[in-house]
Amino acid sequence: MQGFYGTSQASPDWRPVQQYTTATLPPTDRHWLLDDGSLTRRLIGLGQGEFRVQRLYQGWQVPLPSERVLLNMAPRHLALIREVALLISDQAVVFARSVFPHDSLTGSLAHLRKLQNKPLGAILFKHPGMHRSPFELAQIAGNSSYLPPSLHQAGAAWGRRSRFVIEGKALMVSEVFLERFTPWPSMLSVHRSQRGRVSTAHVHQT
Repeated sequence: MQGFYGTSQASPDWRPVQQYTTATLPPTDRHWLLDDGSLTRRLIGLGQGEFRVQRLYQGWQVPLPSERVLLNMAPRHLALIREVALLISDQAVVFARSVFPHDSLTGSLAHLRKLQNKPLGAILFKHPGMHRSPFELAQIAGNSSYLPPSLHQAGAAWGRRSRFVIEGKALMVSEVFLERFTPWPSMLSVHRSQRGRVSTAHVHQT
């Protein structure tokens, strides 16, 4: 499959959560963006309609520079890039981009090459030894090349990303909450206990 935007894809201005104040990140938004449970499970739990995953693109590429930093990848090393839309009642509410370094798709994680339209989150959160880095957030323009053209919108969208580590193997997942994502006022407990899965180490970018 061919990518939507190739090498011209722009990387959002990802920043640590600590750089956002209450004025720049309202509490209602913060509760969703910083919830460290399975987003798939949360969306299904809303009961707003049938949930499904639509794969938009999957292929081997050199990750974006900031993604290589997050995953400690050497320049020009390839990763499997997977981009999907999370849909409720056939309306795209979240865009998700996953980056799997080649070395991470071995052993017990080799099956991640063949997810098709299966939700990645439902698999990651089943691993008892999974660790997740603190979130980085960004406001992303509605016409950003980070989004597939079919998901462009009039206004900006909040995005988040984090690194998952399972059995010493790292991968990255970013999620962009689109304008059709409407349950922002729902109050969720921030950083619910995930049996120690969320790492307290901060991610540093250069």
